[in-house]
Amino acid sequence: MSSERAVTYWDPMPHVDAVVRSLPQHGLRATRDEIFQGKWEERNWRNPPGPFYGAMTDNYWVGRLHAPRHVLYGDDIEYEQEFLYRQPRTVQELRDVIVAMQDDPWAGWACDGDARWTPSFVREWWRERGRLRDWITAKYRQWSASDRADEREAANGLTDYVAYLDGDLASHLRAYLYFLDNGAGPALGDRLPAL
Repeated sequence: MSSERAVTYWDPMPHVDAVVRSLPQHGLRATRDEIFQGKWEERNWRNPPGPFYGAMTDNYWVGRLHAPRHVLYGDDIEYEQEFLYRQPRTVQELRDVIVAMQDDPWAGWACDGDARWTPSFVREWWRERGRLRDWITAKYRQWSASDRADEREAANGLTDYVAYLDGDLASHLRAYLYFLDNGAGPALGDRLPAL
């Protein structure tokens, strides 16, 4: 069996409301609308294609406390807002991501990416990945040598992101392209679109 045939797409969106309702109510936002107020026009270009993305999020660096395999920090200025570098692929990952997102006092996260990304835009983002690699490399040099523990920890996330960029991200994006084209994820044996 080829690796292409083994690629699946897990759609997190049907699970969002149930995950939000399952969160403890003390100190947490209670509704999807309270958590997801980010605007596409303010989207951080470092977010890979998918339903979730960070837009004008805070710079408190709390997202990695809850979702270290999904959230990173960075901006084109010294602001270092939060963004998502890996879309959730299980209910537990979705819960971790939503807990991280609900901590944002600016509610700068969004979950309307499926309505915003187009196949051509996904492919454009992928073609521009060299810019992302350059940013990761420069930021890693800075953070890995930092005297701040939180920056050194975030450097681990940068290492994870570049490994994802070089590894499974291409096949995940191809499955996402299939999802965008067909409204459902690929079944075993379905041919995935080119990236």
